[in-house]
Amino acid sequence: MSTQHKSFLKRRIHQAIRRAWNAPAVSITAVMLTGALMSSPALAQQSGSIKGKVSTEIAGVTIAGVTVTASSNVMPKPRTVTTKADGSYNLSALLPGKYTLTFTSADGTVRQTDVEVLLNQSSSINVAFEAPPISDVEVIYITSSKVIRDGDSSLTNSLSQETVSKIPSGQSYRDLLAIIPGVQYSENGVLGPSAGGSGRDNKYGFDGVDISLPMFGNLSSEPSTHDVAYVTIDRGGAKAIGFNRSGGLSINTTSKSGTNDFHANVEYRTQPKSLYADKDGTDNTKYDTNKTWITTSISGPLIEDELFFYGSYFRPETKRTNKETAYGSVKDNDSKRDEFFGKLTWAPTDDLLFNLSARNSDKEKVGDSVGALDQDSTSEGSYSKIGIYAFEGTYLVNDDTELSFQYSKYEDKGSTRADTLLPDVIPRIGDSLDLTKLDQLGLFRVPTIQDDDAVALGYDNDAAQVLIDNYGFLNDDNVRAGGGSIGADNTIDSVEYYRDSFEIKLDHDTEIAGMEHSIHAGFQWKENKEVLARFSNGWGSISFIGGSPTDDFDGETPVYYSASVEQMSLRDSSGEAVPAITSISENYNFEINDTITHGDFTYNVGVLISKDILYGQGLKENSNNVSGYELAPGHKYKMYEVDFADMIQPRLGIIWAYNDEDTVFANYSSYNPDVSSLARAASWARNTRRSKNVYFDENGAYLGDTDAAGSSGKFFQPNMKPRRTDEITIGATKAISNELLLRTHVRQRTAKHAWEDTPNNARLAGDYTSPFGGVPAHIADKGLYIENLQAYRDEVGGSSYVVADLDGAENKYYEFSVEGEYAGDNSYLNVSYVWSHYYGNYDQDITSASSDANLFVGSSNLGDGNGRQLWDGKYGKLNGDRPHILKAMGYYTTDWNADIGFNFVYQSGDVWEAWDGTAYGFGSSTIRYSEPAGSRREPSHWQLDANYTQNFDITDDLVMKFTAEVYNIFDKQTGYNYDPYVSNDTFGEAKNSITPRRVQLTVNIGF
Repeated sequence: MSTQHKSFLKRRIHQAIRRAWNAPAVSITAVMLTGALMSSPALAQQSGSIKGKVSTEIAGVTIAGVTVTASSNVMPKPRTVTTKADGSYNLSALLPGKYTLTFTSADGTVRQTDVEVLLNQSSSINVAFEAPPISDVEVIYITSSKVIRDGDSSLTNSLSQETVSKIPSGQSYRDLLAIIPGVQYSENGVLGPSAGGSGRDNKYGFDGVDISLPMFGNLSSEPSTHDVAYVTIDRGGAKAIGFNRSGGLSINTTSKSGTNDFHANVEYRTQPKSLYADKDGTDNTKYDTNKTWITTSISGPLIEDELFFYGSYFRPETKRTNKETAYGSVKDNDSKRDEFFGKLTWAPTDDLLFNLSARNSDKEKVGDSVGALDQDSTSEGSYSKIGIYAFEGTYLVNDDTELSFQYSKYEDKGSTRADTLLPDVIPRIGDSLDLTKLDQLGLFRVPTIQDDDAVALGYDNDAAQVLIDNYGFLNDDNVRAGGGSIGADNTIDSVEYYRDSFEIKLDHDTEIAGMEHSIHAGFQWKENKEVLARFSNGWGSISFIGGSPTDDFDGETPVYYSASVEQMSLRDSSGEAVPAITSISENYNFEINDTITHGDFTYNVGVLISKDILYGQGLKENSNNVSGYELAPGHKYKMYEVDFADMIQPRLGIIWAYNDEDTVFANYSSYNPDVSSLARAASWARNTRRSKNVYFDENGAYLGDTDAAGSSGKFFQPNMKPRRTDEITIGATKAISNELLLRTHVRQRTAKHAWEDTPNNARLAGDYTSPFGGVPAHIADKGLYIENLQAYRDEVGGSSYVVADLDGAENKYYEFSVEGEYAGDNSYLNVSYVWSHYYGNYDQDITSASSDANLFVGSSNLGDGNGRQLWDGKYGKLNGDRPHILKAMGYYTTDWNADIGFNFVYQSGDVWEAWDGTAYGFGSSTIRYSEPAGSRREPSHWQLDANYTQNFDITDDLVMKFTAEVYNIFDKQTGYNYDPYVSNDTFGEAKNSITPRRVQLTVNIGF
């Protein structure tokens, strides 16, 4: 059936409804379709619900015992309940989708309406009987407009499958963040957007599986969005439902499911470099990368009305022609990914529902980086394998009680490695270096001819010239020159992340003392694990010293060559190697929540209590030692525990529905974020990850070795309070019509008790060279963080730094927001504006020159000595402080069978400040502020994305679509990430800019 025909029928049906509405025989006088936010997003709660009441003022009409049935193509079996004595009902555990709701009274009268159930939300359908039932069985269809959200004390947005598919939202999970109302736009590849807190405290869910990178909190994985059916975002005001400990935003998605009908789809999308605008700059650099995406899917029933399946395949590919280097042509940069997804939905009975899903993604890059003076064989690539697995089930014990569970597993195995591997070259301490094969032993840096001063110190130019003649590149004068690199890239980084999670929940509705109670209780266990190994490719990085003296090695024989080798690559005399570093953290969470409805008021009373345990490697408990430990390489030990009593997180809310559709609300929520890198960053096993400097004479014979500088294990300040964010929200909603909802709120967040590694004697540094005066007196009076640290170190070694609760650490966030959402029959529009202010003295998101990376949480550069302490100018506006954010998105379905969508954002620029180590007497300027934090601001940015899809009905079932998407239509290449280093020539210049305008073209055919 064509879209035009459908639209015509829809208009005719609406006209019939309006006529029937005013007819005296009609039994339904009001159907209020408002999606009340009755539950906060829960990463494992992959369902929604429908609640409401049947009412009447007609004598003799019974509202108890009315049968209410919800049926949908996404549910193998319909769900049925009966109304209680007061006419209320609750249909829970419904998969998100479009439902037909059927009310059947005792005399057989039937009423039906359509409603859409959104992910993690409850739709409210209230039915009023006006006239007495007639004798003949009658069915009246009410074709409703789209569901609009009602008010609740949580700040939640849910987007339907239709909305996500009809606006320009990209292909990866990260792209979804761009369409979240009220959240700033970001082009970071790792760090999430700031939403009133650190981007490292955000939570990301896919089918309820937590895919946030264990221990680091970032979104490093990249599942695609073509399988996404519904999206739910929680920015604050959480209940004790869903184990939400996020100090930022929480986002969850649910994937598509099979139905009783077979469907298949094939899509090809391309973004050629010819449809990419030139980059701004003096040279107007042209984009040189072609991107393509291939997507296929198939779904249908395995057992009709019982077992459905859905499967898909996704292959994105990026190709770039690399420029020639001084050594000649090099391989092209090529990135390929194969992603498979499968899902089973099984309802063996009306009361049982199970979902089993698995996603596997394999990605490989070659030619990812090679220097201008480097040989092709030295290029670097990468490999990653991601697995997301979930098994969940729901048992409806009765109309009022639901029991559910989920077990999930997340795996992210990655390796940054040389494209040219040297598996047969195994470095051993004491072995010689074969000087006839320097281009086959690792990454050899070809020397250059030095001046007379270097020769006077012992540098051998003659030996250097021989190497240049053998391994150098031909310069413009056709003469061999040094300074380049040959051989193979020097390192292989292997990092594997794992997360296992199990949770079980019980939900029960009851009435006590005339008040309705929705009681929720849940338990969750999570184990996060990182397995880290860093190896050298062959002998690693080999350099020519040429007989010059070295600072860290004293010997009578001059050093001619040195190799920097990762310790894990070396074998001892027995042939054993240093094992990988395994770091583990465990989280235990209990939650209980009661949503109480009494008259026009709804009260939310709940609490989440948690326990976190960090496990390191390399020590063993020994009560006879002062430190409590003894050295035990490879042994797992309990590093630190934060008990339940220290992480009690209350959740309190109140909603006053002062009329049928409008509300005011208030909420208090407390969060203890669980993200911490300390299980690895403070582990004693870090001593084994140091690299070795190995030295050789002019013939390649072994001379000796030394340890390169590295990190080591750290002790914890006793009795630290866990990180904590407290939040207060006050707001209101106003339903202008059944299609238009307005919501506004004010919110305040306070974050305290930041953990960081810092010198144990940091408080005793006194007045040192600083623009800000050194250590404040009230902090200096506190003395050492650990009084007897030196006694600990005498027993087991370790760092002079400790993990401490930084004195006076506090961030605050203020927000005012107004949002309007319109959902019509063939259109959707969401407009939001947020004014905010984010300030304090602890900026976890900007702790190095490259903040968009998987940086340690709790062991960053912040707090690392003078100039990097919180009292060193750190108080001010923080990264993510953007006072104004205006966003709008929507779509319109035309009469000519086409969809037009758009996404618009305007936002203030981020803040930055000058970094200057010389102000403190240091050569390193990293996060050593010479002016208060956030003293400068980047320019504001706006952009408009749009898409156009033309649908062609080839047959009644077969549809072909052509789509054109244009991102950043007006080519606003706004600069960001400004260089803060005063000593750099590029100080105050943007290191990055917003991606230029680009066009994606898509053809899609399916049935």
